[in-house]
Amino acid sequence: MEADFNRRQSLQQLEKSDWGEPTYHSSLVRTCHALRRKPLAEFTVEDLRIMIGQQISLPYLIPLALERLEVEPLAEGSYYPGDLLPAVLKVDQTFWSEHAGHRERVDRVLERLRIALPTLDEFDRETVMKLLEERV
Repeated sequence: MEADFNRRQSLQQLEKSDWGEPTYHSSLVRTCHALRRKPLAEFTVEDLRIMIGQQISLPYLIPLALERLEVEPLAEGSYYPGDLLPAVLKVDQTFWSEHAGHRERVDRVLERLRIALPTLDEFDRETVMKLLEERV
């Protein structure tokens, strides 16, 4: 399922909102401000993990994350193997109630992982079991 927005544009362009330069000089704040200017087509799994973890621009980023997770449910950024899915699962419940179709896609990804549990290595199996327990 393709997202229906121009991926050559940045979040700043799509939302027509320039946050300007960061006024708080933490690494995370600087990273989030920079990512708002990056074309979505260039977003990595790590970029998605960071921004979704901060609950930023979810209507644009969740569809991109789901596309990645539907291909590779344990897609990983730089934090740990499979780190994108927990970021998606921690999104505020309000978002999911307003975007039921996206929630159904997450549920399908989780079901694929549940079915694949016996074939996963020990680390991935533990990661998936924790995710499934938290989701219940």
